[in-house]
Amino acid sequence: MLVPLAVLVLNGWAQPEVGVVERAGARLWEHGTPYLGPDDLHGGYEAYNPYLPGMALLGIPDARLVFGAVLVGALALAGPCRGPVGQGRGTAGPVASPPAAMAAVAALVASPVVALPMAVGGDDLPVIGLVCLGLSLAGRGRDGAAGLVLGLAGTLKATAWPALAVCLVLVAVRRGRARRYAGAAGGVLALGVLVPFAVDPSGFVENAVRFPLGLAGAASPADSPLPGRLLAELGPYGHAAALAALGAAAAGMAVWLFARPPRDVRAAAYRIAVGLALATALMPASRWGYLVYPAVLGVWARLRREEELCLAA
Repeated sequence: MLVPLAVLVLNGWAQPEVGVVERAGARLWEHGTPYLGPDDLHGGYEAYNPYLPGMALLGIPDARLVFGAVLVGALALAGPCRGPVGQGRGTAGPVASPPAAMAAVAALVASPVVALPMAVGGDDLPVIGLVCLGLSLAGRGRDGAAGLVLGLAGTLKATAWPALAVCLVLVAVRRGRARRYAGAAGGVLALGVLVPFAVDPSGFVENAVRFPLGLAGAASPADSPLPGRLLAELGPYGHAAALAALGAAAAGMAVWLFARPPRDVRAAAYRIAVGLALATALMPASRWGYLVYPAVLGVWARLRREEELCLAA
């Protein structure tokens, strides 16, 4: 993973998303908003910034390196096998080996599903890392910190919002309350999303709402032949059908979440993975690369299972 990353960085080659995020960061620094207004969007799809305002902060100074650093740092802090071994038997055993935990993180990062987007500059990686870290903090009882981390993820991309909802239910089920988590997450979202929206509502809506939904003046390049995209290509009725299917999937996930709420981090991670897999399949503008969410979350949930066995040993 490091070799192609170094080659691409030295040659200045990256996915278009890297340039979009870096331009958004520069524009945020200079103009106070990461978005161009509807009247200024004349450069095709690359002129649009489909991300939430927080993503622009990762474009300063080099988006690709920041994406990777956030992912690796978040996974390292999230585990696996962090804490006293033997806790399940009521004894205070030795702390699990940091090299063993880092070896598991390194294996996940070096796997093809992560190494490819990391080399070319995948902007989903920091979101995934923060989601894993937020879930891990919630599992340790650190509700306020979990809310802060997941709220931060929610200011980057809307793909983190299902994790916010699932973690809210997890915290409420495990501890009977979620005020601290909800307050922390809500505060970060208000600061990172609502304030930028109030500063530039037209630019926010055109870039971060209409463009991802396929309703803007330029079509998204996310055109992998997944069901939602294929439906959207059938015309207005097909586009409406794709949105209806996406809404039905969201409603089904909500029913599942409240009928059988997750009671541990692993169950929460699996629910988020299933929800994001359905969203990837049914969004009108989608691509295969979004499947990195359920892939990484599924593997990370498996690592959490190993952690639970480790702590119970």
